[in-house]
Amino acid sequence: MTSPPAGWTAHLVLRTGRPELAEWIRRALGPEAAREVPRARAELDPPQAGTVGLQIRARDAGAMRAALNTYLGWWDLSIAAVRSADGAPAAGSGGSS
Repeated sequence: MTSPPAGWTAHLVLRTGRPELAEWIRRALGPEAAREVPRARAELDPPQAGTVGLQIRARDAGAMRAALNTYLGWWDLSIAAVRSADGAPAAGSGGSS
């Protein structure tokens, strides 16, 4: 990962409580974290049981906002996909009718 010039940094950590769930999410996010978002770079933390960590470095506030929106969107999509595969209702689905 090549870092943009010094600017803004963020560290996101998702605690799943289930090592296999964290691994599924890590594998889903890996290709997305490797993509370049303009003026920002992201890197997944080394694997730890039950957690997924993501470091984001951005050149400026606008780039950080865009990167956070992008990576949090991918994060949410990954969690929804895992929940769907696990048979759990997706967040915001309302549950029962």
